[in-house]
Amino acid sequence: MAGLVVSGTQVSYIGQDCREIPEHLGRDCGHFAKRLDLSFNLLRSLEGLSAFGSLEELILDNNLLGNDLVLPGLPRLHTLTLNKNQITDLESLLDHLAEVTPALEYLSLLGNVACPNELISLEKDEEDYKRYRCFVLHKLPNLKFLDARKVTRKEREEALVRGSFMKVVKPKASSDCVEAPPEHPYTPLPSASRDLTNHRGVLGKCRYVYYGKNSEGNRFIRDDQL
Repeated sequence: MAGLVVSGTQVSYIGQDCREIPEHLGRDCGHFAKRLDLSFNLLRSLEGLSAFGSLEELILDNNLLGNDLVLPGLPRLHTLTLNKNQITDLESLLDHLAEVTPALEYLSLLGNVACPNELISLEKDEEDYKRYRCFVLHKLPNLKFLDARKVTRKEREEALVRGSFMKVVKPKASSDCVEAPPEHPYTPLPSASRDLTNHRGVLGKCRYVYYGKNSEGNRFIRDDQL
């Protein structure tokens, strides 16, 4: 098969622009492959990977895999690289990996939005990446390597204590939100008197006119006081 390279238990099918795992690849190589490299393809789905039940290493760099990525149960898999794909939901991915790859020790997610560093956005910095590592290690405590770095004892200890708090949730922008008008401190004074630079008096206007003839106060005024 053109593009297929087999060396012992290592199988490579790189740069073939395939959108799914070819059925014949699993049929011919799935029963013996321990290392599978499917880099530089156009994969959006991993359907057909269940034929590779003995995999220990899986390389999926430079594909189009997103948040709907589904791996079959791979109990022996210890190495998984997903560099430069389209994964944005870190927590869902980690929960899935914890379930289907219990022996995982090496994981690399560089080049995905889910992995915050300068490779993805200039707005990200080293602190963002440290928080990301802490959260990943909280979810997958058996990892020995994450991305290009070995996991340190200090990182493990911090993940135990703080890892669950490292998740960053960004509020979603909504077109239904209406910008609130700016708030002003309450004052009973007329608006014209609120300008501290305006020293003119302010005259309030009343719609009622007093003529005096019905005033209840007049009954208490003697003639000699008028």
